[in-house]
Amino acid sequence: MPVPLELFRSLPPKERFHVRARAFSAPMDAVAQRVPATGRIADVGCGHGVFTALLAHGHPERRVLGVDPDERKIESAKRALGALQNVELRVAKIEELSPELDGALDAVAVLDVLYLLPLPAWTDFLRACRTLLKPGGLLVWKEVEANRSWKHHKALLQEQVMVKLLGRTKSSGGLNVVPREQMEAMLRDAGLALKETVDLSRGYTTPHVLFVAEAR
Repeated sequence: MPVPLELFRSLPPKERFHVRARAFSAPMDAVAQRVPATGRIADVGCGHGVFTALLAHGHPERRVLGVDPDERKIESAKRALGALQNVELRVAKIEELSPELDGALDAVAVLDVLYLLPLPAWTDFLRACRTLLKPGGLLVWKEVEANRSWKHHKALLQEQVMVKLLGRTKSSGGLNVVPREQMEAMLRDAGLALKETVDLSRGYTTPHVLFVAEAR
């Protein structure tokens, strides 16, 4: 199912452009297919709510919490998704979701977030995801991998423009991409059991990789 872009029509042109670019530059539908069809789900680092909308629109059996530290993006998400009864949106970081949601979620989705954090913070972030999950709950994590391809270098250049020149994305630790093997090791260190690693780069100019891991 494609992203329901009609929900974002009320946003200013610049924001609509950003939403469309986000929707068409990442394999969101393939990621959404790995998210449970029912239950409580958090979209951490939801931005304008593009993936949140994909998960929630037409899926009343899901309750989706979108969180992002950028207040401007959450305001845009609320404007676009306010009519969806199964969506809640908050200005927050993942650490601020516990203890309220400790062990309460069926899935946590994280799409293109950790590359904005310093590398030493990645495992702690993944541990925070694990604490939110029920036993058997899933972490669905998509990131850009470092594979030394032209797609890898293009992705870095693109994000430097978004972060440093346009200020469209906030970073707290530079731009970091690592090999998939290193990310798989971080998942294990965080106490998550890796179920699936999926190369989603085909048809895109970015080396997308998806990890599905289970809380034990």
